[in-house]
Amino acid sequence: MQGPRSVVFMVPGRLGTLTGGYGYDRRMVAGLRRLGWAVRVEELDPSFPRPTPSALADAAGRLSMIPLATPVIVDGLAMGAMPDLIDAESSRLAFIALVHHPLAAETGIDSATATLMKASERRALAAARLVVVTSRATARALGAYGVHEERIRVVEPGTDPSPPAHGSAGQRLQLLCVGTFIPRKGHRILFEALAGIAEQRWALTCVGSLDRDEGTVRELRATLARLGLEKRVELQDEVSEELLAGYYDRADVFVLPTLYEGYGMVVAEALARGLPVVSTTTGAIAELVGNEAGVLVTPGDLPALRSALTAVIESTQLRARLAEGARRVRDRLSSWEDASARLAESVERVAGN
Repeated sequence: MQGPRSVVFMVPGRLGTLTGGYGYDRRMVAGLRRLGWAVRVEELDPSFPRPTPSALADAAGRLSMIPLATPVIVDGLAMGAMPDLIDAESSRLAFIALVHHPLAAETGIDSATATLMKASERRALAAARLVVVTSRATARALGAYGVHEERIRVVEPGTDPSPPAHGSAGQRLQLLCVGTFIPRKGHRILFEALAGIAEQRWALTCVGSLDRDEGTVRELRATLARLGLEKRVELQDEVSEELLAGYYDRADVFVLPTLYEGYGMVVAEALARGLPVVSTTTGAIAELVGNEAGVLVTPGDLPALRSALTAVIESTQLRARLAEGARRVRDRLSSWEDASARLAESVERVAGN
């Protein structure tokens, strides 16, 4: 792996995991390779960001085998959880942290754990030569971690050219939500909001892993039963990119009630298909959607989310106007080639130094 255009890319667990963050990592690996970089992927133990002792020992062994001065891109889920290892190797390797969002920003962790995660990530980021983030919002958030602007590079995700969604053309308006079933994605709030407009003709499909957080899935199924929405809402396990494209194509409105995002890749993917969006003002979502392609509310605001959904579900004219705005936005979205080129420039800078 020696040479001026060699780089190691470290991720926790399997690179093929079907989430937005891993999807970004996969596209960056492929993009760097297209640009002539020799990329070696190191898949760490999936226990990160709460690694077991054996997971840390394995990571230490992998780092020790990387040649001197090699640029090493480390996904933030792993980087922030092993500050001792990063600090120990920082004089020998050129670390680039890839932060989708801070570890302590995850919803559902207690304050003590969040404090420990923030301290751990702060130490790890201090040892990085460069910190790559996927949105300007995350760049601003890292100010609280002592990361100065000159060490940060924003490399936003790209999108693939996609035809406009055909929609459902059925009796029920098809709502689509794509996101892992974890508390941060806000599925429970979405179900509560839709329960208030149950008389309307709508159906919701939520696509995400059903086994990554089984406790949350059980709670969501119990919520649907309590609200009497089991026949209106489908919880669909994660699917391949090809099958997911079919869900987008059959949707009429895209919904993401997320409480926190670093960027909001699935929103960009919905816009790339010209879908109206109902979501929240976190991450880069407000910048992506603007005033023309969707209705956005404050994260966690149940009455506002219900009002937004009611307006979009009830008004054919509003949906048409938002869909037209989404088609305008899709023409301004960056490509994955552009994103890969920006990351390559950052790696080149670190390798050159």
